[in-house]
Amino acid sequence: GLLNIFSGGGMENFSVVMLGIAPYITASIILQLLTMIVPALERLSKEGAAGRQKINKWTRWLTIPLAMLQSYGFITILQRQSQLDILTNLSTGQFARAIVTIVAGTIFLMWIGELISERKVGNGISLLIFAGIVSGIPVALQRTIAVFDPAQLFNLLIFILIAVVTIVVIVIITEGQRNVPVNYARRIRGHRAYGGVATHLPLRVNMAGVIPIIFAISIVLFPPMIAQFFVRAQAVWVAGSAQFIIDLFQNQVFYGIFYFTLVVAFTYFYTFIVFHPAQLAENLQKQGGFIPGIRPGRHTEVYIKNIVSRIILAGALFLGTVAILPIIMQPITGVSTMVIGGTSLLIVVSVVIESMKQIESQLVMRDYDGF
Repeated sequence: GLLNIFSGGGMENFSVVMLGIAPYITASIILQLLTMIVPALERLSKEGAAGRQKINKWTRWLTIPLAMLQSYGFITILQRQSQLDILTNLSTGQFARAIVTIVAGTIFLMWIGELISERKVGNGISLLIFAGIVSGIPVALQRTIAVFDPAQLFNLLIFILIAVVTIVVIVIITEGQRNVPVNYARRIRGHRAYGGVATHLPLRVNMAGVIPIIFAISIVLFPPMIAQFFVRAQAVWVAGSAQFIIDLFQNQVFYGIFYFTLVVAFTYFYTFIVFHPAQLAENLQKQGGFIPGIRPGRHTEVYIKNIVSRIILAGALFLGTVAILPIIMQPITGVSTMVIGGTSLLIVVSVVIESMKQIESQLVMRDYDGF
């Protein structure tokens, strides 16, 4: 189900793009983790656009072996679970061609995503995931109508109400920000005065966006997927351990707690990758800006870091709750065919808001009327 989000239904249909952009996301996670560990990569990430371009290039190269590994894994899993001869009787050459085809599909989607990002229409990867979610809505509606029972009308109305409330809360949290007051010292150069203005520094509640959930999905799918390969191992303890992992991740309570914890952890991790209080404090000091009552430099950095840590907690708990929303909603509403989960809702709403902002900025730059 979660993997199907990345592929727009391609996983269910054994499509050429069955992996979607999951390998690319995994490669991005690996490179960002290495950036924190390897000093050379950390220095490269601080070199501006040139450094980011080189890291993006390595991410694309790393995507290829990861796509090969994942395509091999999923074809093997589908072979074991399928009753179709077309999958169970693949020759070595056919198996290799299937892997190459699936990898090519992933590379094609990666290229499309980067092309969208370059055109400033929005984040290409997020838009592809958005398209995958939206494409599944008609099928989900059809299934819901097909099995609809008038006795469940009340539960269905509760489901719709919860979905609407969730969308409203997502918009509020996504747009929410803490405005930190900033004053700029008045400077006199020659016969002209500069500065002396009061403004604010906007700190968003959810700086990380949907990235922590996407990262968490990639991680939470990994252990049971690997365990599938060892279920039929010769060693009894290996097969037993693999089956234990599969059963453990099928337990809704454990799965929910593990998923929630990963989302919260990745929210903190990713926020402090993209947001640098030290650099922000240094830039404010260079521009003659200061926060009232706080000394410039190190004290400003600590002050901003403390504020961010507090508002991130709200954002992280919000993201974690949204991620496990289907687990909470199914027992309450009893609706299982129309579970467009909190993750999907968050991605759809966030992508729409972000894309509208980017399109609006492009229209303003070209002197067109906005939305």
